Amino acid sequence: MNSFLKNTAQSILSNHQNLQDLCIILPNRRAGLFFTQHLGTLINEPTWLPEIKTIEDIFYQYAGQRPADDLTLIFELYKVYQGIHPEPEPFDKFFFWGEMILKDFNDLDQFMANASKLYHHLSEIKDLESDLSFLSESQIDLIKQFWSSFQHQDKSHQEKFLKFWKMLGPLYASFHASLDVSGLAYSGMLYRKVAEHLNALEKPEKKHIFIGFNAFTATEEKLIKHFISEFEAEIYWDIDSYYLVDKNQEAGLFFRDYQKDKIFGPTFPETLPEYIQSRNAKIQTYATPLKTNQANLVGSILGDIEDEKAWEETVIILPDEQMLFPILHTLPSQIDKVNVTMGYPVKNAPVYAFLEAVLEMQRYVKVEEGKVLFYHKAVKDLLSSIYLKSANQAHTKYLLSEMQEKNQIYITQEDLHQGGGFFKLIFQKLSSEKLFEYVATLMEELANRLEEEPLQKSYLYQCFKQLNRLQAIFEQEQATKVDIEFFIRLFRQIFREVKLPFEGEPLQGLQIMGVLESRNLDFKRVIICNMNEDSFPPSAGLNSMIPFNIRRAFGLPVQEQNDAIYAYTFYRLLHSAEEVHMIYTTASDQGKAGEKSRYIQQMTVEMGLSHEEEVIYVPIDLKNTGEINIEKEPEIAQILERYVVQENGKSITAFSPSALSVHLDCRLKFYLQYIANISEKDEVKEEIDAAVFGNLAHYSMEFLYQGFQERSRRDTLEKGDFKALKEKWVFPAIELGIRKFYHLEENAETKLSGQMAIVRDVLQKYIFRLLEIDEAAAPIRIVSMEKAHQAQFEINTAHGPRLISLRGLIDRVDEQNGSIRLIDYKSGADKKDFTSTASLFDRDDSKRNKAAMQTMYYGLLYQAMHPENSLPLKPAIFNFKEIFKDDFNPYLQEKESRKAGVEVNDYKDYQQEYEAGLRGLLEELYDPEVAFNQTDDLKKCAYCPYIGICGR
Repeated sequence: MNSFLKNTAQSILSNHQNLQDLCIILPNRRAGLFFTQHLGTLINEPTWLPEIKTIEDIFYQYAGQRPADDLTLIFELYKVYQGIHPEPEPFDKFFFWGEMILKDFNDLDQFMANASKLYHHLSEIKDLESDLSFLSESQIDLIKQFWSSFQHQDKSHQEKFLKFWKMLGPLYASFHASLDVSGLAYSGMLYRKVAEHLNALEKPEKKHIFIGFNAFTATEEKLIKHFISEFEAEIYWDIDSYYLVDKNQEAGLFFRDYQKDKIFGPTFPETLPEYIQSRNAKIQTYATPLKTNQANLVGSILGDIEDEKAWEETVIILPDEQMLFPILHTLPSQIDKVNVTMGYPVKNAPVYAFLEAVLEMQRYVKVEEGKVLFYHKAVKDLLSSIYLKSANQAHTKYLLSEMQEKNQIYITQEDLHQGGGFFKLIFQKLSSEKLFEYVATLMEELANRLEEEPLQKSYLYQCFKQLNRLQAIFEQEQATKVDIEFFIRLFRQIFREVKLPFEGEPLQGLQIMGVLESRNLDFKRVIICNMNEDSFPPSAGLNSMIPFNIRRAFGLPVQEQNDAIYAYTFYRLLHSAEEVHMIYTTASDQGKAGEKSRYIQQMTVEMGLSHEEEVIYVPIDLKNTGEINIEKEPEIAQILERYVVQENGKSITAFSPSALSVHLDCRLKFYLQYIANISEKDEVKEEIDAAVFGNLAHYSMEFLYQGFQERSRRDTLEKGDFKALKEKWVFPAIELGIRKFYHLEENAETKLSGQMAIVRDVLQKYIFRLLEIDEAAAPIRIVSMEKAHQAQFEINTAHGPRLISLRGLIDRVDEQNGSIRLIDYKSGADKKDFTSTASLFDRDDSKRNKAAMQTMYYGLLYQAMHPENSLPLKPAIFNFKEIFKDDFNPYLQEKESRKAGVEVNDYKDYQQEYEAGLRGLLEELYDPEVAFNQTDDLKKCAYCPYIGICGR
């Protein structure tokens, strides 16, 4: 296999006898490691190896110092900014655009641009002529174009930009002066300092050889040229004629300029290598539907390789770091050694997500009457984590259950602390001055709990180191206050850059690396994942406050240079490859379209190499879901026996009217809900929906009238009783209703806020209206409130007559004007008219009245429990959406279309026909020949919670 570093090492050995007199400079340390390995294999006798360095080592050596970290530099920048700006904003707002300014200043120095001229307001032609004489006409045109377009912007935007723009020049100069005084520097500043004083450098003792460089900054180019022209340094180019000769190839952008240079030009080989076109590599492209499918495909590609001993000649390139662990999990068993040269972002680790969730929770902590309260969503996220579950699983389960049952929007600190010490550590309200101390303590506690998870502990260690560094810097800058909001943003900003380094033998085993780590390295087999446009090459533009035209005019890097660097990195992988596997996804991901990389398109059109594309399909059944029929097997028949009255006169459970109504709507839904026991997921509701409102109304009316009965020791409400009820007892009844619905203890507070307070006021109006209706109908004797009624109902089955248990909760039973009223409170706009009793059980009737079927059901139950009753049973529906109408009538009406209705004054008049319909429904339910199938009316499926199961 051809190897650039090995060939270069051979050439150096041939041309230089004393290796110890050489200093080899490479783009990165990994290339230096492989170069040393190749050199070692070529040497036959003991000798001193040359000194191996990177380009930044050379600059920092001559500068006599190394750069400070970014956070320290941003603090220094902020101090200077405070001295210049008349109204400086606080540090937490400055920090995030201070990073961008620092990066711009670094670019200015790396490319040796004139800051004072760049930041000058170049709106006058005279300025252009006098101040920019050092620029070419095309560069001056670029600047003119920018300022010309700028004149068309909104006046206020112009003023804001110019005010800020004019400040940057003085900020740059003052920042440099401040850093000189404090003995600090950023990398570009050190590079520029060295580049501007090259004439003062003494000739080094060792001969310098530069190997494998592609794109130089202006400072690097100036230093290397000086070494070549003054110190007889050598340079080896890692190039190929394919992208160097063709002027349209962006990969050769920099090399073509260097070829024309009077110093670099002579260093290029006379005959350019032609590795790519002569290699005739087997190149295959794969299209996968999802990103995660790539890991399985990589494992499959590697699994097909037989008797491979030199796995170090195979590389997997990962433009996306998130693919690392999926790839590692799918490697075939024959690969016993793996070298990962890329760090894994700590931000993707579970322990980091937990730390972030703890801090995020602080945003929603509130204190009411001395009690610390935590928002339910943040608490639920933390309680669902393995860290709190392992600390006290029983308490975690209890808290989640309580939150759901009581619909707790906020949870008290006292309740959370019952879980023990770790819960006390997590759930506390943090003050700004204790943030660093708290997070450090939390990390130490987590580390103690992760003894058996070394990887997670390693993540935590990296976070802890970074936290200590942050804390040390902020302690030096005592004037800067850190509130929780800023701390969270800073935490995310800093820790997203932290990566966990992997330990391993870099020269052995399968190589897994990022894009830029592959420079100068050669591999026989190359597998590249995420070969999507916006991933390789990446789409991220340059974050800069310097407009594009001005950047380009002053020689600062723009996106074109970035694209050229990535293009070179890609084509560089093809120099020695015999097999190339490129995988891209067809699905969009995080806003990025599933489009194959431009490099794949270019190869297909330009290279003339054999190229195959394979589409990897994930088996998906695209056929419509077939009809679902659940036959009444013996196991199902056994479950239905729970509703049958046994020899002891009791049953395990009973049919409610809503259950039977579900069976009429859809037999399959009945099966899923009542036989298979698949229930909807309960969640804490911050909004008060119609069902919750209805329940609160039920309970409030129950407490209102029960309270009256207890106080007056009588069941009959006279017209004169309603005045006191309205004035004194409505509000307490609502409070009791809320307490009962949310399962609050007797002494628990029911302080309401937000939407609940509004709902309480609305509920009060509804109850006042109900009292007005009852007052008009008084006197009324209360028979029962919210009482369960039961009955046994005989049907015929394949096994003979059976008694079926029926049950229902009647909201209110009262006696009024010689009739027993069976009242059902409804929060909706339920209709009261029905065409016939038979229609109540007709599943094909799209207008079947469920509410009427239910209230008639109550008549059956009441008469069964009170066979001695001779009074008329009058079903009634108090539907809240109609009670404010002047002509409100709560009673059922048997009514055909466009005909006058007949009011239902006594259930017993309809009893025979109603029981016949109910008997037919129950006998069908127990008929083994009638399967649980889907409804034919698709309108009923629109809001069905089981739609995902049946495929409708």
